[in-house]
Formats: sequence, C-alpha cells, structure tokens
Amino acid sequence: MSSVHQLSHPLIQHKLALLRDKERSTNGFRALVREIALLMAYELTREMRTHEVDVQTPLETARCRMVDGDKTVLVPILRAGLGLVEGMLALIPGARVGHIGLYRDPKTLEAVEYYFKMPKGMPERDVIVLDPMLATGHSAAAAVTRIKSTQPRSVQFACLLAAPEGIAHFHQRHPDVPVTTCAIDRCLNDHGYILPGLGDAGDRIFGTQ
Repeated sequence: MSSVHQLSHPLIQHKLALLRDKERSTNGFRALVREIALLMAYELTREMRTHEVDVQTPLETARCRMVDGDKTVLVPILRAGLGLVEGMLALIPGARVGHIGLYRDPKTLEAVEYYFKMPKGMPERDVIVLDPMLATGHSAAAAVTRIKSTQPRSVQFACLLAAPEGIAHFHQRHPDVPVTTCAIDRCLNDHGYILPGLGDAGDRIFGTQ
C-alpha cells in the first residue's frame, strides 16, 4: 500500500467520525463532506506545479511562487463525487471541473459509463478524481481508465473511505495512480458496501435515502 496516503490529521478524523453518524442530517452530512474535502485539498495539492511572478510589496519587488491552479482538473464520479467538489474549489478556485458518469450494475458490480466531459488540453493538466467511497474499486478503476485516454499530465484518486478490496482492485488496474483517503475500513459486505463505512454517500449527500 505504498501508493496509498491515509490522512491522519485530527480535524479530518474528527469530522469523519461525525460524518459516520447515522443520525446526521442531510444538511449536516453535506457540510461535513465539504469541510473534509477542503482539508483534503491541502494535502492533494502538496506537489502542485507553480510558476514565478514578480509582486510589488510596499518596499520593493519580490520574486514569488504561485500555483498553476487552472491546470488542475477535478473529476467527480457522478453523482456522489459532486459532494467533494465545492470544498476542493474553495481552496483551488481556478481548477477546471470535468465529469464522468458511472453506475454500478447491481448484479455484476461492474461500472457502466453514461456520461463523460473533460476540459480541452488534457495533456497539460493534472487530474484529481473524486469519489467519496473506494469500495469494490470497479468504478474508480473504470473512471481512471477512461480519463487516461485523454492523456492527462498526471492522475490521482481521492476518497473519504476505502476498503482493502477496493484498493487492491484499483492498484491491480492502475498501480501508477496514488490514492488519498481519510480512512481504510475493515472490509466489504455481500452487497459491496464498506464496513463500518457511512452508508450510501450519494443518498446521504443528496437526501435520497
């Protein structure tokens, strides 16, 4: 699991504990996802590319570094991944947002694509794929395969929770793509849900339980 980065920051772990609570309201759940996403963005952008600029201070000109925010593409996996976008954009307002729509076949658990839209000039861009859960890993792996077809400069995957089975499947397909998660939970149940998990993230974000 050398390419898995588990975020142990106390604030993230505190908010994740609140997020897991089955009594959390839709509004409260959505707000917590946004807050965690903002904190995750700080870690995800640690290697973000920068360029030098001249800034006039009150005393003299300073040579400073600024991020190439418009070269970052956030790609939520619809629909649950949308919950992470607002928090990420709060820290990286210049980022572009692509979309990939996938649903999980209830019988095979395989991912089926129904929508795909990316910005132009992908070979010059760094992609962060967003989905709250890395459960079976099928949707994440399928999304990254499709995104790689646009030849982005780099790809990484970010989620709130991951299961060992999902990490194994994802890295079998994409050993070169790092995964950032807030927690690695115990296992999957017979229906492909993470245990102990937090339930269906999409339903809890959008109030469709």
